[in-house]
Amino acid sequence: MQDSLDQAILARIRQLIKLIDDKPTTYTDAASYAIAGCIDVETTGLSPNNDEVIELAIVLFAFDKQTGEIVEVLDEYTGLREPACAISRRAYEVHGLSKEQLRGKKLDETKIVSMLQKAEVVISHNARFDYSFVAPLFAIAGTKPWYCSMNGINWRRKGFVSKGLQNLLADHDIETTRAHRALDDVRAIISLLGKCNQDGEPYLKELIQGRPFIGKAYSEIAVNIKPDL
Repeated sequence: MQDSLDQAILARIRQLIKLIDDKPTTYTDAASYAIAGCIDVETTGLSPNNDEVIELAIVLFAFDKQTGEIVEVLDEYTGLREPACAISRRAYEVHGLSKEQLRGKKLDETKIVSMLQKAEVVISHNARFDYSFVAPLFAIAGTKPWYCSMNGINWRRKGFVSKGLQNLLADHDIETTRAHRALDDVRAIISLLGKCNQDGEPYLKELIQGRPFIGKAYSEIAVNIKPDL
């Protein structure tokens, strides 16, 4: 029964992603819904001081405040960026992005800022890493609460051996087309957060009810938020 429910959730999320351009939806009922932005970046290396973002993806989705149910994917963006520094061998082995593929590429900064403005919270898997690269590029990112789907949920207490994204996806039978590419990882994170914990509640609800990696807890600011899409 649970497997059937999980597959239904995955199918619904994939369907919603395909409908982004065909059926945009406005969520203006701040009492019932909230908007989250899920972000992932690929970089030239691990140091935010010496390395740079070369790929960024962000997906906006609406969720029910009470249940944590993901109700609709609202918008998505992914883009490449040519760095001024070299790509480390270790980083290349992870994401497979070369200097040649990135030559002349630029992020759509206007689009990214617009999406961040609409997000009430930001979610990423290993928020410490993503935040350290995104916030210096986009100041508005530093004004949002960031929740970490890797450390904000006690995966090991739930019986999972690893809290790494690819391991969690495998544990939840979530397939991705290209692991360690920004948009695929973001879509996978959203699919994961739509799954239910032992209490039958979406992981997203558990995550948002906890403390963010940085910024005020969502529960402390939600009363003052009115989504504007």
